[in-house]
Amino acid sequence: MTPSLEVSGLAYAYPDGTQALFGVNVTIGRGERVALLGPNGAGKTTLVLHLNGILHGGAGTVRVGGLTVDPEDRRTLREIRRRVGIVFQDPDDQLFMPTVREDVAFGPANLGVTGAELDRRVERALTQVGMLHAADRPPQHLSFGQRRRVAVATVLAMEPEILVLDEPSSNLDPAGRRELAEILTGLDVTMLMVTHDLPYAAELCPRSLILSGGVIVADGPTLDLLADEPLMRAHRLELPYGFDPRAIASR
Repeated sequence: MTPSLEVSGLAYAYPDGTQALFGVNVTIGRGERVALLGPNGAGKTTLVLHLNGILHGGAGTVRVGGLTVDPEDRRTLREIRRRVGIVFQDPDDQLFMPTVREDVAFGPANLGVTGAELDRRVERALTQVGMLHAADRPPQHLSFGQRRRVAVATVLAMEPEILVLDEPSSNLDPAGRRELAEILTGLDVTMLMVTHDLPYAAELCPRSLILSGGVIVADGPTLDLLADEPLMRAHRLELPYGFDPRAIASR
């Protein structure tokens, strides 16, 4: 089966000469849930922005579901941007229409989806995140956690190959964290979660990658990586007080 994501030899320097990636190699299979961990400045955002062609021009290749990301091929790039759905850290960056329904419909409508098919996509996406009851409400009248779930729905309505989540647990209260975790684990989609929330990574993602200094320095079972104290210290990753991944692994 073709992997959802294949990154080969990806290197990138910004116009000011800052080298952000130094040859990243990653393969993620269909249906995997993978956390992307690393300190600030590691290159996580740079890597994510290559997945749908927002950044390009360096060395290496990126393939999504077998399609090569090529900014010169507009038709293929349009399909790749449908396949790679990015949920930003701040849901207000994605919600700008008068109602929740219109926000969720916006993406597929721009792809030419209309009528009953558009309605089906909107209702299915909102049902997946438990927000169908709010379809006709203004997004700004929802709680922060509800807006985050609607932001996820805007991406799910595009029927993506990969769901990329940027710090999904940030600013959520404990109930909101739990509710979002239940939703995400129930989705039948490949998931790449960029996070500093290491317990959330342990809960949601069986596999993790550690990106540090522009290279992948570790790739393996999340609990094994989190329990590797020298590895964690070397790459400025710290577990919250009282969280012991070894205790979870032994259950």
